[in-house]
Amino acid sequence: MNDIIWKLLRQHISKGQLIGFAIANLIGLTIVLLAVQFYRDVRPVFSDEESFISKDYLIITRAVTGAGAMMGSNGEFSDSDIQDLTDQPWCRQVGQFINSDFAIDAQLGVGSGHAMHTQFFFEAIPDEFIDIDPAQWGFTPGKPEVPVVISRDYLSLYNFGFAATHGMPKISEGQAEMLPLEFTLSGNGKRQVMPGRIVGFSNRLNTVIVPQEFMEWANKYFGTGAVQHPQRLILEVSSPGDVKIEQYMDEHHYEVAGDKMSSSKANYFLTVISGIVIAVGILISLLSFFVLMLSIYLLLQKNTQKIQDLLLLGYSPNQVSKHYMLLVVVLNAVVLVLAIVLMLIGRLAYMDMIHAFGVSGASVWVAILVGILIMGAITAGNIRAIRNKVNSLWLHEK
Repeated sequence: MNDIIWKLLRQHISKGQLIGFAIANLIGLTIVLLAVQFYRDVRPVFSDEESFISKDYLIITRAVTGAGAMMGSNGEFSDSDIQDLTDQPWCRQVGQFINSDFAIDAQLGVGSGHAMHTQFFFEAIPDEFIDIDPAQWGFTPGKPEVPVVISRDYLSLYNFGFAATHGMPKISEGQAEMLPLEFTLSGNGKRQVMPGRIVGFSNRLNTVIVPQEFMEWANKYFGTGAVQHPQRLILEVSSPGDVKIEQYMDEHHYEVAGDKMSSSKANYFLTVISGIVIAVGILISLLSFFVLMLSIYLLLQKNTQKIQDLLLLGYSPNQVSKHYMLLVVVLNAVVLVLAIVLMLIGRLAYMDMIHAFGVSGASVWVAILVGILIMGAITAGNIRAIRNKVNSLWLHEK
């Protein structure tokens, strides 16, 4: 009986219209999937994010000029400067670098009979900018141990400069974290030796970071008590590559440490371009959706008399409409499968270039899930429209 109904209803189906819908939807969906996957694959090239520090941040200083240096300008940020930064719409929060106000000597054991001894310095930033296991970060005066995050450049200078010329062994990051480290703190007529421990390395922080609570305690205990104004600030921003941020920095003669603005700007443009491509793909998919709906409505209009006759014979609206719904489901499923295949083929074409940057690429399941959600939404819209149209004819007959 179902075959008889289908034979009656399929007579006016236009294969050309269905093929046109399928091709348009295939192009749109493939563009969306490829853009999503490309963005996920390429983003690590532009985003040098570190596991222990907030990713959306900038470190800024005042630009040092020849005239300013000769006049004794120390490049400090005033309270009004900090408040003005806080009031900017792209700024989430501002943190101040706290400098050590006492003398520090550091001794690092690098092998049997070898030790490196040097004068040292500390800086601290608010803990909310640091993403480290609390068990490894923090300070308790009753059990003094100083965890530090140091610049990766310092380790490179030791391995390829100091160690190479003094016949000392080179050390890896893992080994450095296990080496004995000792700090001698002195000032304000006091002196104390404390063990230290390296808990991380940074590509962007060209300094030595310690917990803020340790710095506040040490400055109070060993320091001079002089009021300090920060010379560096760390900003958490909504989008580091925003053009408005760069304009603000230029207007106020602030400098951004490292290449954060350049890489963030590239990441920002990557996001914008990917968003435009995805929007174009979704627009094409929506247009194909309306093309299919127009084809279905024309088909239903041509078969109005047959549908009404079937309804008068006692067939329910679901029995009549399910054939059209099955057609839509099968057609959309084929488009989804082909779009995923084309996305995977396109991905193979650019993955060699991605591998050249040392990036392995992201999982494809997110892009596939996006495709399933889009086609699910389109299919649900098609089915709802078909059901409403057939129900309206059934109500008209009643």
